[in-house]
Amino acid sequence: MRNSELGEAHGKSAPAVPAGVEPAVDRRSLAVMLGGLSLLGPLSIDAYLPAFADIQRDFQASAADLQLTLTAFACMSLVHGPLSDAFGRRRVILSALLAFAVAALGCTLSPSVGWLTAFRVVQGMSAGVGTVVGRAIIRDCFDGAAATRLLALVSMIFSLSPALAPVFGGWVVTLFTWRAIFLTLFAYAVAMLVLCARSLPETLPRHARRPFGLSILAQQYVVAFGNRRFRLVALAIALSFAGLFLYVASVPAFLGHELGLPPTQYAVMFVPIVAGIVLGSLAAERLAGRVASTRLILAGFSIQLVTGIVNVSCLAMHAASVPGSVLPLGFYAFGMSLATPGLILVGLDQFPQMRGLAASCQAFAMVLLAGLVTQLAPTFGGRALALGLVQGVLCIAAFASWLVTIRSYERNG
Repeated sequence: MRNSELGEAHGKSAPAVPAGVEPAVDRRSLAVMLGGLSLLGPLSIDAYLPAFADIQRDFQASAADLQLTLTAFACMSLVHGPLSDAFGRRRVILSALLAFAVAALGCTLSPSVGWLTAFRVVQGMSAGVGTVVGRAIIRDCFDGAAATRLLALVSMIFSLSPALAPVFGGWVVTLFTWRAIFLTLFAYAVAMLVLCARSLPETLPRHARRPFGLSILAQQYVVAFGNRRFRLVALAIALSFAGLFLYVASVPAFLGHELGLPPTQYAVMFVPIVAGIVLGSLAAERLAGRVASTRLILAGFSIQLVTGIVNVSCLAMHAASVPGSVLPLGFYAFGMSLATPGLILVGLDQFPQMRGLAASCQAFAMVLLAGLVTQLAPTFGGRALALGLVQGVLCIAAFASWLVTIRSYERNG
């Protein structure tokens, strides 16, 4: 099998729905809806991080108490996809939006850290639905280059959120109180619920749905994570994203200790990241169909690796500075965004009959590794060379996972 055929191999062999299923809305409108849905999870996690100190002070709570408010977000992403495979994409999304809105309002009115944690669990159970089910919707409706283009647009919106959400949360908590963050999330969820109720199509017909049950679900997870190709591609996506998220999680120490900048100068770091994500996603959209997806993936990883080598080499010889220590983040983000849409499609096409579950497993791997990076980031103290080395290791591991995947296709034909 030629590498250019890699992204479509499994999708053509056993499509879950008839090829060419067209949504009731145009591609741009669908991208706006799915992009808006993809923001729910990152906004829920990152937007209230700047308010941790205020919440802790108001409730006289410990840091450990507040950490519990993050626990549900990784695990629940495993369930959204299988639910959509069984009950339809639209129904699951609307139900999750309603639950999220109620939970956000509950967080706003919480009288204690216990109530806040309970409502955060409900948020965690519903927040990741947009990212997970959105990927399945795209693959339900589009093949090949069209799917890559739409995924690039949605991935661009999703990838921007970890960089922009803390800035948004910081502004809100400075101007108002931490409760205003959750009130804003409530308003956003209600707006998305109204939009999706009016315009979001159902893309999975009844005859293509799968039975749902705990034993069936367990078997499906075993099949998905037992598939070596899928496991490697999911790992490649998660490791690449973790390399960028490492800096996002380290931003206060990195800016203060290494660059000597106050926290109000977050834009110095986030502007290159945002620019790289936007330009990389736009490049993936424009080049889809003109350049084989495997070549885009290879180009994306090559840019990340070269950036890492240059960054570490410069830091080994010179102290961290602006712009020399922040520009590499933009190039890394560009390479990641160029490669990610193709990687996502390769993973989804391993299981054409249960794309929802495949999308859930991909999202779970990303959230889990991002969470681990968040926990490990303080140990590096924001030191530029340490962050650069760790990012390089993560990128090399991601690229190696992809290379092994390619080799498996070449051997098996």
